[in-house]
This record gives sequence, C-alpha cells and structure tokens, in this order.
Amino acid sequence: MTDEGIARRLGISARTVQRRVSALMGGLGASNRFQAGVQANRRGLL
Repeated sequence: MTDEGIARRLGISARTVQRRVSALMGGLGASNRFQAGVQANRRGLL
C-alpha cells in the first residue's frame, strides 16, 4: 500500500506513516521496505 492508503485506513496523516515506517526500518537495520519485511520475517515478527 502507499503511505496515503495506509494513512487513510488508520486515520492518521501520511507524514505520520512515513515517520513510523522510517523508525521501524531503522530499528530493523533496513535501508528499504523490502529489506524491512525480510528482517521482520527473520525475527519472527510477521
């Protein structure tokens, strides 16, 4: 989903989505969303 779509579904701003995704990626040590998904899966978070 796009940031805008996620924001609409959650009822928050797109900028908030961007900040939260960026924080999650940083915590997972990922440089893009695909890598974040791989890392989350490896850590059993999905």
